[in-house]
Order: sequence, then C-alpha cells, then structure tokens
Amino acid sequence: MVDLSPPTRAKPYQSPGCYDELFDSQGVARPAAAELLGYLQGWPAEEREARRLAADLAIQAMGITFTVYSEGSAIDRAWPFDIVPRVIDAREWQRARTGLVQRLTALNAFIADIYDRQLVVRDGVLPRDVLAQSMNFRPQCVGMRPPGDIWAHICGSDLVRDADGSLFVLEDNLRVPSGVAYMVENRLICKRVFPEIFERMSILPVDEYPSELLDTLAQLSPRPGETPNVALLTPGIYNSAYFEHAWLAGQMGAELVQGSDLVVTDDDCVYTRTVFGLQRVDVIYRRVDDLFLDPETFNRDSMLGTPGLMRAWLKGNVALANAPGAGVADDKVVYAFVPQLIRYYLGEEPILPNVPTYLCMDPKQRDHVLANLDQLVVKPANESGGYGMLVGPRSSAEERAVFADLIRARPGNYIAQPTLALSTTPTLVDGELAPRHVDLRPFILAREDPYVTMGGLTRVALREGSLVVNSSQGGGSKDTWVVE
Repeated sequence: MVDLSPPTRAKPYQSPGCYDELFDSQGVARPAAAELLGYLQGWPAEEREARRLAADLAIQAMGITFTVYSEGSAIDRAWPFDIVPRVIDAREWQRARTGLVQRLTALNAFIADIYDRQLVVRDGVLPRDVLAQSMNFRPQCVGMRPPGDIWAHICGSDLVRDADGSLFVLEDNLRVPSGVAYMVENRLICKRVFPEIFERMSILPVDEYPSELLDTLAQLSPRPGETPNVALLTPGIYNSAYFEHAWLAGQMGAELVQGSDLVVTDDDCVYTRTVFGLQRVDVIYRRVDDLFLDPETFNRDSMLGTPGLMRAWLKGNVALANAPGAGVADDKVVYAFVPQLIRYYLGEEPILPNVPTYLCMDPKQRDHVLANLDQLVVKPANESGGYGMLVGPRSSAEERAVFADLIRARPGNYIAQPTLALSTTPTLVDGELAPRHVDLRPFILAREDPYVTMGGLTRVALREGSLVVNSSQGGGSKDTWVVE
C-alpha cells in the first residue's frame, strides 16, 4: 500500500487563490482523494507520462472524437482528456443530487405552466417581458400536455464552486444537452490507466446511464403494453456531437436516424424507412434544435427534420424528448428567476443556489453592469458554448464599449455575473501536477423516479489561468469519481 503520510499528501503547487477540489486549505489531500493522490505523487514523472500516453492510445483506439468548426471547415479531433480525475465525497454528492432533482422538477412545472395558463406571469413571479422576449418560446406548443407534464426529460446543469467550496448552478441545459457519452468514455479510459486504483477504492459507477436513459424514453411510449421502438434523431455526421449520437444509439440499441429516414403518414404516426418497409416509431430522442425539427411548422428550408413530426407529436402519436418548446427554460434570463420558481411551484427553498446575477432589463441593475463591465461576465440570453459573451477582466476597452451599446439596445437580452474564481483540480502538465480550473456537468433524467449521474462530466480549462472549459475553445475533460 502506498504511504499516504506527508510529504506524499502535500499540495505540489501554489494555489491560485481559489478552492481546490483535491487539496484542502492547509495543502493536505481531502479524505476522499488521499489514496489517489498517494498513487500519483508516489510515481516518478516517467510513470505519469506512460499512463498519459496509455490514455491517448486508448482514445485513438476507441475513436473518441469531437468536431471543431473553424473558417467554414469541420475538423474531427481526438477527445482532450486529462488522466487525473476529479474526486467528490459521496456524502456531499447526495445533497447535490437532491438539489438537481428539485431544480428540474420546478423547471418542468414552469414549462408546463407557460404553455398552459401562465399563472407564473399572472402572479407576477416572472415579468411578462421576459416571456415576450424569449427566443425559445414556441407558440405552436401552447395547449400541449406531454405525458406527466414532463417537457424536459434530460437536463445537463453546469455546477461551479466559489472560493469557500460552495456549489452553485451556473446554467441549465434543457434543449439538447451534450457530453454524457464523454462522461462514460472517460471512466472506461481511467479504468485502463488506473486498474489497480479501481480495485482498492470505492468509486461509484456511471456506466448505467444509457440503460437508464432507455428506460426513461420507453416510459414515454404512446403504446403502453408494447415494446416501444426508440429512435435517436441526429442532424448528421457534421454535427459536433455526432460521436455522442452514434454512441448513445448503439448503447441503447436504438435506431440512429436522420430526418430523411422518417416519414409521417396520413394516420399522423411516425415511421422509419427500412428494407422491410415502414416501421412505426414510438419515441424519438431528438438531438435536432426546435427550429429545424419540422419544416411544416418551423423553418421551411430545414433539411434536418421531418415534415409532419410536430403534427404527430401534438396528437400524441409519438413522444419527443426533450419536448419542443422546453428551451423556454433554457434561457439565461429565466435562469435568474429559478430560485423564485422553486419557491412558487414547489413551496421549497432552493437547495443549490444560483450564481449572483444582474438583470440588465432592470434600470438600476443595468446601470451597475455598465459601470462595472471590466469586472463582470456578460451573457446573452440564448447563446451557449461560451459564445457571444464578455469576460470583463480579460476584455479590451473596445470590446467593453461594443457590449455597452448592445446592452443599451437590447437590455432584456443580457445578464451579468461576477467573474467566478472557478475551483481548481490537479492536472498533469509536463509530467507534474498543476492547478487548472474546472466545472461539472451532471445529467438528470426527469421521470417518476428521477435519476442523477454519479458525478458527471468534469470540464477543465487546459491553459494556465484560463476559465474557458469548452472543448471547442481549448478545454478538455476529466473523469469524475464520487467516492464513498
């Protein structure tokens, strides 16, 4: 057994002044991470490098890629992965799981209300202007009642820590949340790299997610009592998340289809074209955005969707997950109201708090934002992936002036938040452990017995000092260990 006494457990780097996931404020390994760090710090640099190379070879052999779009071209790249996992104590994670379920329950109640009586607007909890300016509200969905009033069946909420280690929800992703395939593949890579550690530590599993997702989708079938035919609708091979689409379909035993593979017939049911003729589809896990889902209803020029798909859904002949229109809650302005939505719909206090947020639609808050652009992060309501935002402390005077004009022109489209000192975790850099900033995306399945992954996808900013964790902008990922 590796000796875990000091100095093996001592922090090997100078802290950048924020919470560290594996070391406490005294530079000692946190209890859940002590055994892992004992292994890592007991190995010479050559051994760490050999393990890193083994991970790279596994990624190539397993064909794990993501797509980056640059200057009009699409480039497939090997998945950027750091072998040092993030470790979370199982007792802490239990509270986080409860908070995530609470949050998604309230968001589903909100979406159901918005497409029905809109009581939340009538009662003044959500300003009418927020709904009026939402780019993801779909009038075509008004009056629809999906099974169980669940609109968002799959959610990926991004969690971050502040300086004292408290967990905050940074944003909720309800349209087409991605990354879960990489979460599971990261675990498979780690098992190859650290087989002996998995034999000694009690690390909770994540590989049951595809079967849990399939169970969730099967429960939505409009033909109870029959084995449902589940399909995953992908935009195609040029989508940045196509690896995940193909991976999930294969793991679930579902059909991977594109819009042209499906047809809606005169009975308003959805069928997939096969060599044996048409076969009815009961549930579609769609990874196509609303506006491209059905050219009869939304974008007439869309080649990604299927004509009549919304008609079949509105008549209850096919289930769509996530439901069209669920993105009304995937809005950074709505995000600011989620604590109030939890109190309004559930009568409970939020378990996981929001990051403090300024609403530019409010004149006083807008004045504060404009006066402090050099200290804040400004985000547009409906962008994702880290695009279209201003990171004040890293911006130029010219960039701040542009954003000031944008905020004044459309104040309801912008929020602002303090620049977070994201927590760090040890990352292998040139054979040595160095701190890099991370966030965490767990995945939640909404159903009668809600499911939350054990941990999630830890995304890491691989460049020193960077806060950008998105893989499309130079970030990478780590395995996440929830340890008992």
